[in-house]
Amino acid sequence: MKDKIEEEIKKKAIGGRLPCTVARMIAENLCVSYKTVGKVADRLKIKITNCPLGCF
Repeated sequence: MKDKIEEEIKKKAIGGRLPCTVARMIAENLCVSYKTVGKVADRLKIKITNCPLGCF
Protein backbone atom coordinates (compact mmCIF):
# COMPACT_ATOMS: atom_id res chain seq x y z
CA MET A 1 0.00 0.00 0.00
CA LYS A 2 2.88 2.37 0.76
CA ASP A 3 4.02 2.04 -2.85
CA LYS A 4 0.60 3.22 -4.04
CA ILE A 5 0.67 6.15 -1.60
CA GLU A 6 4.17 7.09 -2.77
CA GLU A 7 3.08 6.91 -6.40
CA GLU A 8 0.07 9.17 -5.80
CA ILE A 9 2.08 11.71 -3.81
CA LYS A 10 4.82 11.87 -6.45
CA LYS A 11 2.23 12.27 -9.19
CA LYS A 12 0.44 15.13 -7.50
CA ALA A 13 3.31 16.99 -5.81
CA ILE A 14 4.59 20.10 -7.55
CA GLY A 15 8.06 21.38 -6.78
CA GLY A 16 8.39 19.25 -3.64
CA ARG A 17 5.08 20.52 -2.25
CA LEU A 18 1.67 18.94 -1.90
CA PRO A 19 -1.43 20.95 -0.97
CA CYS A 20 -3.25 19.69 2.11
CA THR A 21 -6.50 19.21 0.22
CA VAL A 22 -4.73 16.91 -2.24
CA ALA A 23 -3.05 14.96 0.59
CA ARG A 24 -6.43 14.47 2.28
CA MET A 25 -7.95 13.35 -1.03
CA ILE A 26 -5.16 10.77 -1.46
CA ALA A 27 -5.77 9.44 2.06
CA GLU A 28 -9.52 9.20 1.54
CA ASN A 29 -9.24 7.59 -1.92
CA LEU A 30 -6.80 4.96 -0.64
CA CYS A 31 -8.66 4.45 2.67
CA VAL A 32 -5.63 5.27 4.81
CA SER A 33 -5.17 7.80 7.58
CA TYR A 34 -3.97 11.35 7.02
CA LYS A 35 -1.08 10.48 9.30
CA THR A 36 0.03 7.68 6.97
CA VAL A 37 0.05 10.00 3.97
CA GLY A 38 1.95 12.57 6.02
CA LYS A 39 4.61 10.05 7.03
CA VAL A 40 5.12 8.92 3.44
CA ALA A 41 5.36 12.54 2.28
CA ASP A 42 7.94 13.22 5.01
CA ARG A 43 9.97 10.22 3.89
CA LEU A 44 9.86 11.52 0.31
CA LYS A 45 10.87 14.99 1.57
CA ILE A 46 7.66 16.48 0.18
CA LYS A 47 6.18 19.31 2.22
CA ILE A 48 2.42 19.44 2.75
CA THR A 49 1.24 23.03 2.43
CA ASN A 50 -1.84 25.17 3.10
CA CYS A 51 -3.32 22.96 5.79
CA PRO A 52 -6.11 24.91 7.51
CA LEU A 53 -7.06 21.93 9.67
CA GLY A 54 -3.57 21.18 10.98
CA CYS A 55 -3.85 17.55 9.87
CA PHE A 56 -0.24 17.41 8.71
